[in-house]
Amino acid sequence: MPDPNLAPAGPARTYWQRRVLDPVLAQLTQGTTPEKIALTVAVGSAIAMFPLLGTTTVICLVIGIVLKLNQPIIQAVNYLCTPLHLTFIVYSLRWGERLFGAKHSRLEFRAMHEMLREHPVQFVHDFGIILLHACFVWVILAPFWGFAVYYVSLPILREANRVRVAAAAKVAAERTKDHPVP
Repeated sequence: MPDPNLAPAGPARTYWQRRVLDPVLAQLTQGTTPEKIALTVAVGSAIAMFPLLGTTTVICLVIGIVLKLNQPIIQAVNYLCTPLHLTFIVYSLRWGERLFGAKHSRLEFRAMHEMLREHPVQFVHDFGIILLHACFVWVILAPFWGFAVYYVSLPILREANRVRVAAAAKVAAERTKDHPVP
């Protein structure tokens, strides 16, 4: 005879539900508010666009600790934003040149990487000001990006939390109905 306390198996969960939705909803059940998750997503995505390749993971770690943000979510957002990051590096370098009236420089990433590895002082001399200009562009644009992401994601996360709470209440009511507490 089947155990009445075991719930019947539902339909198979999709990859999106298992890898994205379930971890976010799990954070909601651990006392993290939709507002805090929206802030984590906004900050993580803004940091993910920082124009210095290889720095965003550490920056997310530090900012996440300082602001007491959820580390798995901020790091996941950081990695999911990699295509934006790579695109933003090029655009921030170009916008920095225009903003500061700097000479247009030809960017060859393999040569730059090799120079950074073999001659770091020369790399800073040749590209330091260009990277500083790109960082300045990021400082200007990141707050706007962060606010936009926050205000777009907040209603979505609030609705997800509302649905989760309603579903949990429904399950609790059904259990109480099926198995009244003496």
